[in-house]
Amino acid sequence: MSVTLPDAKSRLRCAHCGNLTRFDIVRSSRVREFWHLDMAGEPSVDETEILSETIESITCRWCGSPDRIEIVARPEFGGPTQEAAGDGGP
Repeated sequence: MSVTLPDAKSRLRCAHCGNLTRFDIVRSSRVREFWHLDMAGEPSVDETEILSETIESITCRWCGSPDRIEIVARPEFGGPTQEAAGDGGP
């Protein structure tokens, strides 16, 4: 199953409950990182490059729907201007 994420002009929306803000996303990534270790051996990641990424699933955090997630336009590009009713979730 191929799942995509929104771009700069779009966002996620649950077509079942109207949620625009809370989603569980399962993804697998292959990354290259530049690690910088201090003299004590403590690492910090200075650079991260995503080599590949697969979005496995997106589930609505409010209603649990795994198959009603859609990509809609952001408000400045003609999408909904208000959050779903009951902004606090179920």
